[in-house]
Amino acid sequence: MHLLVLSDAPGGAKALLPALEFLDHTLATAPLGPDSLSGAPAADLILVDATSDLGAASHSCRAAAAAELERPILVVVDDSGLAALKTTWGFDDWVLPRAKPAEVETRMRLVVDRARASRRSRSANVGELSIDEDTYVVRLKGRPLDLTYREFELLKYLAANPSRVFTRGQLLQEVWGYDYYGGTRTVDVHIRRLRAKLGPEQEQLIGTVRGVGYKLDPHGAAGDDAGERRG
Repeated sequence: MHLLVLSDAPGGAKALLPALEFLDHTLATAPLGPDSLSGAPAADLILVDATSDLGAASHSCRAAAAAELERPILVVVDDSGLAALKTTWGFDDWVLPRAKPAEVETRMRLVVDRARASRRSRSANVGELSIDEDTYVVRLKGRPLDLTYREFELLKYLAANPSRVFTRGQLLQEVWGYDYYGGTRTVDVHIRRLRAKLGPEQEQLIGTVRGVGYKLDPHGAAGDDAGERRG
């Protein structure tokens, strides 16, 4: 794992977090401050020193979050600084300087794994269909589709659970919300519009399970006939 440590501690990263001496990771150190993030070397995880200058640590965390660096942040903070930590800093987890190597390794791995899982969950690819939650863009064979907000949310929800069958009521609850007073027929209308925008070659991605509901079928709903697919 490649670590970027933002710290002004004498002795560098291993003086800040002695457990790093016993762990097999590549270390790069930069001064504590937002400016160090500009042109920073590639890293899987950023460690921010909050043991002495809490203000600089806060600014560094916020700058990393605002820049959307997509690198998780682990704050190194001692007992006296714990009360000052705020979620608005934008960090992912914290660790005490005296933490043992096993704890440091576990915290770092979990933070990185959670960040990777979060990035994966914000996009989905089903065959030649690509759904990007960050930009609200759906592409089919690289071509963007002109979807309404609700069409996007419906397609995104189905794509997040490929091959799983949902009733109209479930889709209405999950995509439209508990406070929606319309009937389940609105789900059929949106499915029909989605299929039309996918086009005749791809509309079969959204399969109909007779008497149950709908699913996003990566294999093109091969088990359904044309009439069932169109609902």
